[in-house]
Formats: sequence, structure tokens, C-alpha cells
Amino acid sequence: MFDKSEAEVEHTGSTPAANRSAAAADSGAPSETDLAYARAVAADALARGGKDNSVPWENPHTGAGGNITPLAASRRDGSFVCREFLASYVRGPSQAWLQGEACRIGQGRWEVKSLKPLRS
Repeated sequence: MFDKSEAEVEHTGSTPAANRSAAAADSGAPSETDLAYARAVAADALARGGKDNSVPWENPHTGAGGNITPLAASRRDGSFVCREFLASYVRGPSQAWLQGEACRIGQGRWEVKSLKPLRS
């Protein structure tokens, strides 16, 4: 009744943003949304000043999560106090390690300056 030849079928696709999110999930790479959750927890963990204590993080919307672990003592970078950290990333069967750096930007607030895949 509604049969169309292949030539008459119009193919549609999802939006580019959805394609990027799906590709990131398939490749095991963290999505920007997941990274935003990890950055927020990293900034909070560094503001508390704990040394080498892991703090869990989770994105309740995607089920991704992991731990943030501050590394080494803080150091000066110009007028800022900065500190490095490691973040684990787990989403379904995908697992990865990320390395990051955050700096105190004022009044005890920390801002994550970088968060990228850990290079071996």
C-alpha cells in the first residue's frame, strides 16, 4: 500500500550534536556533559583542600561517573595557585583516565583549566 522504491525514500538523520554525543559514547570518550560534572566535582574537591583523597563524581543523566584524585601539593603559576588531579571515567563498558589542572581564581574558588585524556 505505501511501498516506495529505494529511490523515492527520503533519508533523514539526527542533528550534528546528537551524532557527536552518540559517537563519543560509542568511542568511550567522555561527552562534554560528563566532563562538566567531573570539572565541577574537581573544583569542589580542590576547594576543600584534601590531599590525595578521591572524591566520587557522577552524571545522573548518563550514568557516567568516576573519581577525582588531587595530586601533589599546589604550586604557583604566576599569580595563581594551581594543582593537578586525575579523574577516572566509567560509562557502561567504557573506562578511561583523564588528567587535569585547576587554579584558585579567588576567594577559595577553583577553576579547572584543563581536563584531557591521560597520556601514557
